[in-house]
Amino acid sequence: MILSPFDKPGQFWRGNLHCHSTRSDGDLPPEEVARRYRAQGYHFYCQSDHFMAEFDYPITDTTALRTPGFTTLLGAELHAPALANGEIWHILAVGLPADFAPNDEGETGPELARRASQAGAFVALAHPQWYGLTLEDARQIDFADAIEVFNTTCAVQADRPDGTYLLDQMLLDGMTPYAIATDDAHFRDAVNSNADAFGGWVMVKAETLEPSSLLAALKSGDFYASQGPELRHIEIQNDMLHITCSAVERITILGPRAKSETLPGKAMTSAHLPVEAFRGDWLRVVVTDAAGKRAWSNPFRFGA
Repeated sequence: MILSPFDKPGQFWRGNLHCHSTRSDGDLPPEEVARRYRAQGYHFYCQSDHFMAEFDYPITDTTALRTPGFTTLLGAELHAPALANGEIWHILAVGLPADFAPNDEGETGPELARRASQAGAFVALAHPQWYGLTLEDARQIDFADAIEVFNTTCAVQADRPDGTYLLDQMLLDGMTPYAIATDDAHFRDAVNSNADAFGGWVMVKAETLEPSSLLAALKSGDFYASQGPELRHIEIQNDMLHITCSAVERITILGPRAKSETLPGKAMTSAHLPVEAFRGDWLRVVVTDAAGKRAWSNPFRFGA
């Protein structure tokens, strides 16, 4: 059994799903944001400016920034009151229609997320560790497509980049989110305006670089997340997981509660690990390279 996205036709496209510009609280105009991602070898990005009244509810139109070999997805970071801890919701919506309506009066975060999902967007819970999103909060958006497992800006500015703990709790609770890594770049570091950029991305398997093809692949989970390492193939045969990847120092399989299996080594590009202990549950794969950079597979339900 070949795990998604390695069983799908097409090729891998590198993209960032979360960043900001002068349309909201970023320091660079969309044209320059797009140029930098294109120059760094990305195939696509989403300009997800803050969808708030103070910024006139922008769905930033980046269609004119598309070039051969580089495209854009429309989207926004949605906000509404409020978590139990008093923070406003932060909900990433990729693939929104350009005419997505501003928040209705009294609209809650889960209601706003539901409306975005019904409009066709890929909906993700943004930087949960950074602002204290809990499992009880996540249960209100149990239809979310994904959760950010790594957020570059939250790593650089707050040392709270992680979402893996909440991802595992959601899986244990019966939800089925995918795992994405993003930048959330604002380019506002006065010394190094790329400090919060190019640190986490998704590798989407699709037959074309058309926005509709990328969005369909995201919604189907045909991608993996990375800070650098490449996942090249994952397959389960006879209760063994077979993986090929770029050179890494550690390969880990994670499951519910304390279930895990780890293989350390030097410059490993393939491995075979037992998975019988995960049968009837879910599992996900994480690889870590010599620099401590990781790549994350999406979770997989391993049938009985």
